[in-house]
Amino acid sequence: MTLYKCTCGKSKEIGKATLAFKEGRWRTIQALCDCGLWMDSEPEEGMPSLRRTEPSLSKKGDKLWDRAKERLCGERGVNEPFD
Repeated sequence: MTLYKCTCGKSKEIGKATLAFKEGRWRTIQALCDCGLWMDSEPEEGMPSLRRTEPSLSKKGDKLWDRAKERLCGERGVNEPFD
């Protein structure tokens, strides 16, 4: 969860944030304070880790890539000449 703080002194922890382009900036919709100002958060270190939950995106037995490669390249290999 991310801690958001307002200039009026209030703070809020938000677990799931929804981003929207508001007032010329990307804002977290849930970070709108009762006073009408947008709360800010301190960035955490590093990048978030993403987990692939859809079976077609997993690396185990990636059949989707094999089919796409075959459709794009045909029966010939990638490095073989067109002759």
